[in-house]
Amino acid sequence: MQDSAGRRAALVAVTMISFSTPFMISGVNIGLPAIGRELGLSAILLSWMSTVYSLSTGVFLLPFGKLADIHGRKRLFVIGTVLYAIASALCALSGSAVMLIGSRIFQGIGAAMIFSTSVAILTSVFPAQERGRVLGVNVAAVYVGLSAGPFLGGMMVDALGWRSVFWSSVPLALLTLLFTVWKVKGEWADSPGEPFDLPGSAIYGVSVVALMLGFAQLPNLNGAWLILVGALAGALFIWRQSRAPVPILELHLFRRSRMFTLSSITALIDYASTASAVFLLSLYLQYIKGLSPFAAGSILVAQPLMQAIFSPLAGWLSDRIAIRWVASLGMALTLLGLVMLTQLDHQTPMGYIVAALLVLGFGFAFFSSPNTSAIMGAVNRRHYGVASGMVATMRTFGQMLSMGTVMILFGVFMGQAQISPAIFPEFLQSVRTAFTVSSILCALGLVASLARGEIRTPPEEEVTIGPGIERRQSETR
Repeated sequence: MQDSAGRRAALVAVTMISFSTPFMISGVNIGLPAIGRELGLSAILLSWMSTVYSLSTGVFLLPFGKLADIHGRKRLFVIGTVLYAIASALCALSGSAVMLIGSRIFQGIGAAMIFSTSVAILTSVFPAQERGRVLGVNVAAVYVGLSAGPFLGGMMVDALGWRSVFWSSVPLALLTLLFTVWKVKGEWADSPGEPFDLPGSAIYGVSVVALMLGFAQLPNLNGAWLILVGALAGALFIWRQSRAPVPILELHLFRRSRMFTLSSITALIDYASTASAVFLLSLYLQYIKGLSPFAAGSILVAQPLMQAIFSPLAGWLSDRIAIRWVASLGMALTLLGLVMLTQLDHQTPMGYIVAALLVLGFGFAFFSSPNTSAIMGAVNRRHYGVASGMVATMRTFGQMLSMGTVMILFGVFMGQAQISPAIFPEFLQSVRTAFTVSSILCALGLVASLARGEIRTPPEEEVTIGPGIERRQSETR
């Protein structure tokens, strides 16, 4: 355990990059119409600007989580921050859709290193009784970034163009890098010397890519074939992980802990329900309501602002009240906000939209940090990297499923056409349908959230996993 100065340094470093990445994501969402006009992109290609980032992040989260446990969480955090800064600069310099999408892929790889280590670092250095509060502060930084992204991003797009949003990520990443190297001392590697399952990681990557590409091509028959390939690769991955001496995905964590399993599933469902909301509303406000990027951002800031304000409170409450009740309250409010958004049309008042965003933000604030605390609290410290990777994986897979659903609906209702007044009715129908699907998913997530048990701190025992290699394995109950 670090001293108080070391813990504060780790919190500041992680919090800075936790602000930077969502700031870029939400700022780019506001700039999508400007990107589409300059590069001549269809609605589906615009969706890929967000999707490829999530896809590349999802492919590498679990492998990087395991590598962090083996080689050091701080080390991977630093490498990921460097790669993220370089990729952000390449995005800003992109002159074509191909270069921009390729740069977004590398940006997602850097983000995977950051996401799979940041929560693990905080959980490593802070005691369990402070976990909810600290994770609440970190989640608040995420939502401050999401809040600032639409507002400041809209101003930047209006005044300086969409490239400025990507440029803004570079100094923030470099500041995080300098602070981490200078101030954050020590390293956290609780599984040193363990082998890494490279073939299993490759199979996992094939499964993720095939599933996402398949969703993107539905209802085309090629999409169905890709989904089948992804499902088979996923089954092969699970089979291999159940037999590997040191898997990248510790399946016993799911078998032995209902809290870990249902908290992970609930996180997946919650992100699958909500991740596309800002994307859809950004397009809706600018195309249907005719707002500028700055004006649209000023409306969209309502949701993450609520999340930033109330996440520390939710984290504090989760240290004192049963996590499932706090998180389930958040899930119920999220469901209410999504149901409200199923009623969007040309005449929907701005006050109604803001009210729905406030409800969504309040709900997600009370869900996110308590649910993350539940996942991290259900494992022992040698699995922190894997658990942190699982938190980020559920978030990323949820985002991919959410955006995949949107791409399917855009393809069904609008085809490959650019969004224009001629197809506004079809666009609105796809938006309403997307929020209806999200509402149904969120209702299922609420059931899963209520069904979880209470956290029981997992004991550890020495076990031998191979010649000369010993580790402490959790017996999660």
